[in-house]
Amino acid sequence: MTQIETTLRQLRLSGLAQTLPVRLQEAAAARLGHGEFLELILQDELNVRHQRMLARRTKAADFRGLKSLEDFDWQFNPSISRKQIFELAAGQYQRDAKDVLFLGPPGVGKTHLAQALGYEAIKQGKDVFYRSIFDLVRDFMKDEAFNQQDKVLRRYLKPDLVIIDDMGLKQLPKNSGEYLLEVIMRRYENRSSIMTSNRPLEDWGKLLSDVPTAGAILDRFLHHAITIAISGRSYRVKDSLPPPIENKPRRK
Repeated sequence: MTQIETTLRQLRLSGLAQTLPVRLQEAAAARLGHGEFLELILQDELNVRHQRMLARRTKAADFRGLKSLEDFDWQFNPSISRKQIFELAAGQYQRDAKDVLFLGPPGVGKTHLAQALGYEAIKQGKDVFYRSIFDLVRDFMKDEAFNQQDKVLRRYLKPDLVIIDDMGLKQLPKNSGEYLLEVIMRRYENRSSIMTSNRPLEDWGKLLSDVPTAGAILDRFLHHAITIAISGRSYRVKDSLPPPIENKPRRK
């Protein structure tokens, strides 16, 4: 190992160390000036650090699966406004501490879009935390069982963006509404949240077995929320559906 490689490791410039041999050859071949060469190798280091940051924050977000806007099938469901989603991806709603609610039947793309917006936030340097509503309830029930007050709550309050998925798949256990209300109330007008729901808002009281708490959740969450209603067929079953029957003219 050369002295310069040792020095780069001591300075924790591993990205620069990886590309230095190639950049030295490039500098000699193209006769780069000192300033040009320095700019190249520093940019290499920044690129490596950015990729590590993305990987670290994506892992911490605990997505169900990494989804991006580039992967989304915009052709399948034309009811979704691509313009509106990309405007959200720019992140102004987070700067305004607004929330986002995706409403629609299962399989129309709510989870994909919510996680894709989360990934866009990560690329902008934000901390993101993804949980299904069932994960959230289990987290708080475990917190109570082990008497770890506020430890779980901090996980939901610290991130710049929290995504709560799958509201409405089935009725939730007792006290679920209280857990969700605590998160929504504490993040209200401070940091943004995204929720997805398969059921209309009027069903939330029944799902939570607590109509007053559901009303309090919706009162705060919807106050500054951007609501996106999605209709259409399920993307998951599109390939298993029979082809449409063609109306052929009858022979005379």
